[in-house]
Amino acid sequence: MRQLLLSTSTVHGTNYLDYAETHVRAFFGSSVKRVLFVPFALHDRDAYAAKARERFERLGYGCDALHTAAAAGAATAQQAVASAEAVFVGGGNTFRLLDTLQRLELIEPLRRRVQGGMPYMGASAGSNLACPTIMTTNDMPIVQPRSFDALGLVPFQINPHYLDPEPNSKHMGETREQRIREYHEQNQRSVVGLREGGILLREGDRLQLIGQSGARVFRRGGEPVEFRPGDDLSGLLGSQSC
Repeated sequence: MRQLLLSTSTVHGTNYLDYAETHVRAFFGSSVKRVLFVPFALHDRDAYAAKARERFERLGYGCDALHTAAAAGAATAQQAVASAEAVFVGGGNTFRLLDTLQRLELIEPLRRRVQGGMPYMGASAGSNLACPTIMTTNDMPIVQPRSFDALGLVPFQINPHYLDPEPNSKHMGETREQRIREYHEQNQRSVVGLREGGILLREGDRLQLIGQSGARVFRRGGEPVEFRPGDDLSGLLGSQSC
């Protein structure tokens, strides 16, 4: 399987997907001509699709929006997934994204296509969707999906937009690290805290951290381990508990 999982679509001081441009080109290569964009994480899907289309066209790829096909019904949306060369799932609200895909019965068709070799690119909510569940998203549950089960393309969880604890902060709420530790009080799977600008690249059995920033890997019962761009994280693909 092939996946390019971004913590975010935009880092501070840059425009949409600018920081990841080199990696996106390398990932899709010359064999992909058109990308199927999944805009379901945002409310204004037309505007979101237009934004993605403009950016991908500048990258040299055509871009089709899945919500256009879905307007004709679930069967048409499933056909669009079945015929796609590659897919990009954009960020936004992860609960809304998963709920829409479940309602359109698209989870299993997407999973089959990616398991069969179709390149999968996700950003933020789209990266959460690649995990076994969406339980480590940062989003509010503005809708209620039928379950938290996601695509399961990787056997670990991702926490996008990961923020390190601020030692001098006066904020009394939970840090991101504390919330991940709460997750591990009830769950086994490892969690990759992916900082802004961080990207996970999977090529078959190899998983590498690339991009502009590092990541912290949290395992139940242990201390988090720091990784930097260029490091190999393939051990995370070994089992569900990692």
